[in-house]
Amino acid sequence: MEIARENLRDEEFCSMIDRLREEIRSTPEGPERSRELLATDDRDRLADVLTAPRQPLWAREIAAYRLGVAGDPRAFEALVLLVNHRDPERCVSAAHALVRLGDPRTARAAAALATNELRVAYALLPVRLLAELRAPESVPALVTVLERRLRAAGDPYWRVALACVEGLGVLGDPRARPCLEAALPHPRLGRAAAESLARLGAAPDG
Repeated sequence: MEIARENLRDEEFCSMIDRLREEIRSTPEGPERSRELLATDDRDRLADVLTAPRQPLWAREIAAYRLGVAGDPRAFEALVLLVNHRDPERCVSAAHALVRLGDPRTARAAAALATNELRVAYALLPVRLLAELRAPESVPALVTVLERRLRAAGDPYWRVALACVEGLGVLGDPRARPCLEAALPHPRLGRAAAESLARLGAAPDG
């Protein structure tokens, strides 16, 4: 499978293509179709893949990724769906492309995904995406998710909580102090919470 030179410089793109090879081979005419998607510079042709019926998921993923890193807003909806996919590796590739897309709707969508309690099992990448975006929506959403996880006794989604703790430390917003302090006694979160609190600096007097 040939990959254009400019895409070879994108490590995440190359990782995505390696991951999709078996899916591509298992699809009728998949190798030929994938070569077309990788070779074309026609954004309209890539966008058509996102709206045409009965397209394999791997084809939509390649088209959305290529459009996203090229800054084409037509990739936005497909990438948002992929960043909340049950397959974590698909989420990673979609989040990478969303950051590079730079669409102003991304932070709002990531916040909605992260705070959807019915989809908390798939919230890890939206949480990490919010921290990377550093948007106005980031801190309120991460605080909301972390507070929910701390209230849930025996919560199985501690990795989501840990990502919130780490993300709030990166963002360095003092509004995160109360929930980070509440995370200190948690055996899986305490060390990261202490490190994040240290990044916030000294607490205000009084």
